[in-house]
Amino acid sequence: MTDEKLDQILKQALAPEISDKEIQVHKRRKGDMKKFGKMGKVVAAAVTAAIIGIGGLGYFHPVLAAKIPLIGKIFEKLEDDITYSGDYSNRGTVLTREDPAGSRNTSDYSISDQGITLTASEVFCDGYSMFLTVTVESEQADFTHIPEHYTGLNTADDRTAAGFYIGGTWSVDGDTPNQLANTFEGKVIDSHTFAGMLKVNFAEKLPGNGTFRLNVNGLGYDDNRMTDREEISASHWTDGSWKLALPFEVNETDVKTIKLDEKKGDITLENVVISPYQVIVHTATPGKQRELTADRREKLLSKDPDMTDAQMYEILGWSYEPCYTTVFNQDGEMLYPDAEIAGQARFAVQGKEINTLYIYIFNHPDDQIQMETQGMNGSAASRAVIFKEIPVR
Repeated sequence: MTDEKLDQILKQALAPEISDKEIQVHKRRKGDMKKFGKMGKVVAAAVTAAIIGIGGLGYFHPVLAAKIPLIGKIFEKLEDDITYSGDYSNRGTVLTREDPAGSRNTSDYSISDQGITLTASEVFCDGYSMFLTVTVESEQADFTHIPEHYTGLNTADDRTAAGFYIGGTWSVDGDTPNQLANTFEGKVIDSHTFAGMLKVNFAEKLPGNGTFRLNVNGLGYDDNRMTDREEISASHWTDGSWKLALPFEVNETDVKTIKLDEKKGDITLENVVISPYQVIVHTATPGKQRELTADRREKLLSKDPDMTDAQMYEILGWSYEPCYTTVFNQDGEMLYPDAEIAGQARFAVQGKEINTLYIYIFNHPDDQIQMETQGMNGSAASRAVIFKEIPVR
């Protein structure tokens, strides 16, 4: 049997069966799980044990999974299911490879602590974000109870992924460390192996190549057997130290920046960046006049890990006026929104054709919610502070 056939069987075995029950997660850190489904909801998935018969013999899918090389091919495994989905082939740099026997070509990008091994597999950087694939491995764990969440705008999209919490800091080329407010998003491969992607956003575009440093001080995951909101979030959490230094190259292939500098009222639409996996809308608002430094943010989070940007600005006595942005393409398809901060809104392309963008910027969240519900032809469109039609191609 070929590896391709085995991979097909594995995908079928791991296909989730989404239940109708939704679990509202009590967040370990507010914002960590916002990307896990629309409006911050995590949808539980039943992770079923699949028994596959081959040649008259029965195999439990984790055993089968172990026979398929994973390290060095995680983008390929996840690219259809994660929020920032798309074709990653021939874009990322492979850091670690694995042969069919499970042997790896290097240990430079693998670190173990507290019985958990974190291995960096591939890296891609478009200059605005870092996309890093990893495996999390633990012989003492049982990852099969990690719930899955929808990664498309509609449940009918039938796209789901699991999530793994991560705590610590990241930096580039010796710059001041930034607090991690991200998660690994991916798939449970077997009881002891999770494969995921970490996406880290940069405040400013990186000029070129460098070293991305990841300093992880905690890892955890939810458990769908726990139904109490206070218990489910990162109910399996381990403190430790996992430090990785990863070389990367900025790949600007198919990355386009369109300068606009259109101002209406207190909002300025500065520019729009289109990359293979994301659309970034840069704006200037009164709240962007003073930026939170990484050091100041870290100090505030040390007092209250759940503190939001708006709360930080309030404590400091600064104004905070984020925009509320919605983006559609030429076919009227809304792009999947990530958490929006002052000065920056990001949207997942998810394989959609981007020939023209229609950008609506509001100064009230209710208008944005109505816009997302009604679509481009709804009444909320007329209340946009800024509307811009942008030809991309």
